[in-house]
Amino acid sequence: MSAAAPARAPFGRRLRSAMAQAGPLCLGVDPHPSLLRQWGLPDTPAGLEAFSLTGLEAAVGPDGPRVAAIKPQVALYERHGSAGLAALERLLAEARDAGVLTIADAKRGDIGSTMDGYAAAWTSDASPLAADAVTLSPYLGFGTLVPTIEAAHAAGRGVFVLALTSNPEGREVQHVGRDAGEGAVARRIAAAAADLNAALRAEDEWGPVGLVLGATVAEDAERLGLDLPGLAGPLLAPGFGAQGATAAGMREGFGRAWPQVLATSSRGILAGGPTVAGLVERIERDRADLG
Repeated sequence: MSAAAPARAPFGRRLRSAMAQAGPLCLGVDPHPSLLRQWGLPDTPAGLEAFSLTGLEAAVGPDGPRVAAIKPQVALYERHGSAGLAALERLLAEARDAGVLTIADAKRGDIGSTMDGYAAAWTSDASPLAADAVTLSPYLGFGTLVPTIEAAHAAGRGVFVLALTSNPEGREVQHVGRDAGEGAVARRIAAAAADLNAALRAEDEWGPVGLVLGATVAEDAERLGLDLPGLAGPLLAPGFGAQGATAAGMREGFGRAWPQVLATSSRGILAGGPTVAGLVERIERDRADLG
């Protein structure tokens, strides 16, 4: 698989470096209406922008980022239409200027030219929505994602593919085939991601393909036979903090794959707002907990 040399270092290398410097914490920027009210902000594009930029301010310390990445939840910006997406564009641009990696939690997945459009939106340098990584859904077939992954890699960006999610309905798809020869759907997704990383990554580096694996269901990965260390890529683990996952529980659940884990906390940190100091206090608490 050949591609033009990226204008920036590969995403896997950049994320690994960010985690080494700031620790394995990702701040989920989720402007829920309830949090906006709690912060005394209006549920408007202007309110979203103020909320987002305050979160980013807390994520950057005097010596560099306090978190390895931020993860804005795209749906919560889309609900305000073009003005909401403009607020997201501002956040992505400001984060880039501040040296903070961004993961657009968009969960895109489609086929053919439609997927090409999503790739252009979220991975092309020409797009104001381009993030350092984007979340993708593989449930129209993992192969439909490959051109987008290659485009992201060519641009020095990455992706996180949904593998095991914490919502109860996820089991209806992700656990199917557990007792069959090829194993569960989640196992096949993880294996396909590992194969693609092997083809794209440099030796001793993470590839551009990460997996989304809920922090509260990490133990399911072993039961379903997912080879997480063999991924040679990062594991985005939402659910740390307010959703009930603890650092100790995650270390046990992820086992040997713990060094690959990027733990995401959103409400657990954002509830410390609206002051930057309140957010920083919660970020530092979580950083200490994660070690």
